[in-house]
Amino acid sequence: MDGRDERRSNHDHGADVLPPDGQDFPPGKAGAEPDELVVVLDFGAQYNQLIARRIRECRVYSKILPSSTPLSRILELKPKGIVLSGGPASVYGAGAPTCDPGLFRSGIPVLGICYGMQLMAHLLGGEVEAARRREYGRTTLRITERAGGPLVSGLPPETEVWMSHGDLVTRPPEGFLVTACSEGSPVAVMEDPVRRLCAVQFHPEVVHTPQGKDLLANFLFRYCGCLGDWTMGSFIENTIQEIKVRAAGEKVVCALSGGVDSSVAAVLVHRAVGEALTCIFVDHGLLRKDEAAGAVTFFRDRMGMHVRHVEASVRFLERLRGVTDPEGKRVRIGREFIKVFEEEARTIGDTRFLVQGTLYPDVIESGGEGSGKAAVIKTHHNVGGLPPEMKMELIEPLRHLFKDEVRALGLELGLPEEIVWRQPFPGPGLAVRILGEVTGEKLEILKEADAVIREEIAGAGLSREIWQYFAVLLDLKSVGVMGDERTYARAVALRAVTSEDGMTADWAKIPYPVLNRVSSRILNEVDGVNRVVYDITSKPPATIEWE
Repeated sequence: MDGRDERRSNHDHGADVLPPDGQDFPPGKAGAEPDELVVVLDFGAQYNQLIARRIRECRVYSKILPSSTPLSRILELKPKGIVLSGGPASVYGAGAPTCDPGLFRSGIPVLGICYGMQLMAHLLGGEVEAARRREYGRTTLRITERAGGPLVSGLPPETEVWMSHGDLVTRPPEGFLVTACSEGSPVAVMEDPVRRLCAVQFHPEVVHTPQGKDLLANFLFRYCGCLGDWTMGSFIENTIQEIKVRAAGEKVVCALSGGVDSSVAAVLVHRAVGEALTCIFVDHGLLRKDEAAGAVTFFRDRMGMHVRHVEASVRFLERLRGVTDPEGKRVRIGREFIKVFEEEARTIGDTRFLVQGTLYPDVIESGGEGSGKAAVIKTHHNVGGLPPEMKMELIEPLRHLFKDEVRALGLELGLPEEIVWRQPFPGPGLAVRILGEVTGEKLEILKEADAVIREEIAGAGLSREIWQYFAVLLDLKSVGVMGDERTYARAVALRAVTSEDGMTADWAKIPYPVLNRVSSRILNEVDGVNRVVYDITSKPPATIEWE
């Protein structure tokens, strides 16, 4: 994540962090703009958004900007604090990203994390060197006898932290106190309370640093003087106001799939533009069994929204004919979606905006934004699949939220739990759960197998414990014996994971009796399948979806 050795770490959604002295957070305020903002400067690590997310969990609004953002632009935002993120470079390397040194003279509190710490030390006259031995993974942080800095206030004398670096600070700049160290980092925390500058060598944003949110809270409330008055309620008010201003007098269409993301986005935009919104539900034939009819009925009848149901399954299957590459599937589906939306929008007349339920994990896995340094893991159909000639402008109100934040937003908007807690489903649908070419026959097999695992997981009371659970149709056949006869049929893989935000995930330890029932039912009820396997790979190294 930082300084010559960027690796990916698991993280989680932890408990709320309280402001100093154990006070409750004040109630959220409504308004067009948040009263408090902390800027996170992105130096290229894959999961920098997690820093912003942890700050929001402390009820302080945060915004990520590229590391190249001019100081004048940062100052215009009047942030309460600035965080310098981790990143893969070395501060002494050619072309290493940097920032305006005037940042440290601005009077705004600054927190450096890993690469951000090394950059702060480097620019202020300290020393940064390559470590003799890389420090990666869990290690013990020890508060030094010179402790007394606000950043480590309240932390125990020894605590576990997550390190991931190949460079380290060997001498802090003048005026800094070393308030904590580890076995491999003599300067693990450094603080200058007078200039309100501080930095840590480890990663407080990940769950493997149990006291990390306490440390971030110390920065927010002790260094920055934040109050912590940003909530989902205020996010709703801010977003609605922004959409009202941007879409005033214009017609808007929404790409509605019935999933959590597009549902929350649709309701949020509907609050802003009302009758100007038309939801377009494209039945591309790649949805789960009996899914299309239920979604259309809910939003049209229960939510009172304009919904146009477009039957396009034949069209999408034809577009996917002969395509086996997963990236090819995603791009083709994304472009076909846009074509359908544009055609439908033309029948509505003079439509300017298209709403999508894009989330931040979609964005960063498609190559990130801002710094442009994040690696492409896979292209999401609603990110990389958008053609450059698209006629409509996008409204993506959830683009900087994680899944758990979207669920909280949905509940705040009054959506029922059966919608809010629906498990994630990929935009390209079952096309990326069929390995190889997508055909009508394969779709029917997968729909039936997927219905079985969903029914059994729900029946076992595990649907809230498991983040996602589904079936994958493999692009192979194997020999089997059914009814004393040789068979040569398809194999189905079961995939079930636990997660909080989709950025990392562990394979779910489903009880064996439940797995047995799922396997037995698929083999007995789904024609064309003679083998069922269970995927026990976590993310990373795998992704949740197979394609």
